[in-house]
Amino acid sequence: MSIHEEYDKIFKALSSHIRRQMLDTLRDQPLTTGAICAMFEQIDRCTVMQHLKVLEEAGLVIAERRGRTRWNHLNAMPIQDIHDRWIGPHAAAATARLARFKQSVEAQ
Repeated sequence: MSIHEEYDKIFKALSSHIRRQMLDTLRDQPLTTGAICAMFEQIDRCTVMQHLKVLEEAGLVIAERRGRTRWNHLNAMPIQDIHDRWIGPHAAAATARLARFKQSVEAQ
């Protein structure tokens, strides 16, 4: 799979507000699928599992089976990769432009 296809999967996974909320719930600790279902009682278990599958295929969630229990762990590395690739450099460029603008305004 190319890096572009990997990024497409990550952005697709992040495009859903429910999946972003699921990632937020996993930020501090891994949770069982049952615990995630309990937090998202507005959707059924099957739909929660579908969302978790999309997150897992994008590499954002790592599932660990312990007996009959499935533990879901956040993998923040793909998000960090996106930050390093796009957000960081663009933010730095924007900050530099603002600094130059400020200097030109103050020089007048």
